[in-house]
Amino acid sequence: MKVLLINGSPHKNGTTYAALSEIAKALKEEGVESEMIQVGHLPMRGCAACYACSKLGKCVFNDEVNEVAKKFEEADGLIVGSPVHYASPSGSLISFLDRLFYSARFDKRCKIGASVVCARRGGCTAAFDVLNKYFTISGMPVVSSNYWNQVHGGSAEDARLDDEGMQCMRSLGKNAAFLIKSISLGKESVGLPEQERKIWTNFIRR
Repeated sequence: MKVLLINGSPHKNGTTYAALSEIAKALKEEGVESEMIQVGHLPMRGCAACYACSKLGKCVFNDEVNEVAKKFEEADGLIVGSPVHYASPSGSLISFLDRLFYSARFDKRCKIGASVVCARRGGCTAAFDVLNKYFTISGMPVVSSNYWNQVHGGSAEDARLDDEGMQCMRSLGKNAAFLIKSISLGKESVGLPEQERKIWTNFIRR
């Protein structure tokens, strides 16, 4: 069992790294492997709405998005971490996730999803809400903890002193491991829910 941890911060060892590392420790204690991938430092372009991925099976821009997509397909879940920039996730992370979720056409249902946000002071819940929408539109169960998944601090050292925030990260890791194991048992015993063919509605008929 494996979870991908996406670091959307431009700082490799900053507050987001500290938060994700705490989750990784909890996952390991529960027997779940993790891999952290940093994307926040990359010059990530946004989706061009060219729809080439529907024919190619991958994004037409061959960068980290396509590499992560392969790992995402094999993983049991995805946990995304971001600093808070103007009460929103980092711009490079949004560009990355837009292209990842749109171009990766494999079935994401019942892979677990979770988001973590880090801020010096405010804007966490707004950024948290944005990130969770990638999971809920994809049929991915969203993992919670004992509070909103947020850590406060102006540096990694400060973040590690946020006792409540670090506890949230450990709780999130344990809950993620439990949900992954539960879903695995459910697949074996009852299988995935029946899926209807997607209906696309571009306007409302009267």
